[in-house]
Amino acid sequence: MIKEFKEFIARGNVLDLAIGLVMGSAFTAIVSSLVEFILTPIIVALTGEAKIEDLSIKIGTATLKYGEFLQAVLNFFLIALVLFFIIKFINTLTRKNKPEPEETPVEAPTVEDYLEEIRDLLAKKDVE
Repeated sequence: MIKEFKEFIARGNVLDLAIGLVMGSAFTAIVSSLVEFILTPIIVALTGEAKIEDLSIKIGTATLKYGEFLQAVLNFFLIALVLFFIIKFINTLTRKNKPEPEETPVEAPTVEDYLEEIRDLLAKKDVE
């Protein structure tokens, strides 16, 4: 059982997943700080307010804090936007460094090719 566990852990998929998880959490910290400390102050400078967490509605004895939900949605879209631009930038860099593969046109078989193949099959069938 220990041997099987070692084989399982040593597989590339598990190690790749572990590395991806660690890198993802580190990358999340970078993106979150970019949104919180750079983009949000810019939004505050332009609009005067960026936090909508305090919005709420009182219904009877219950308080619906819809502002926190809206803030979470806004944060999600800001983080997604930042990630989009980062990935786009990285893709641009990798495309510049990687030579484009040359496209070789695939030649479609002609009618003559098909007729030759049929002729060869018929000739082979007559020999048998």
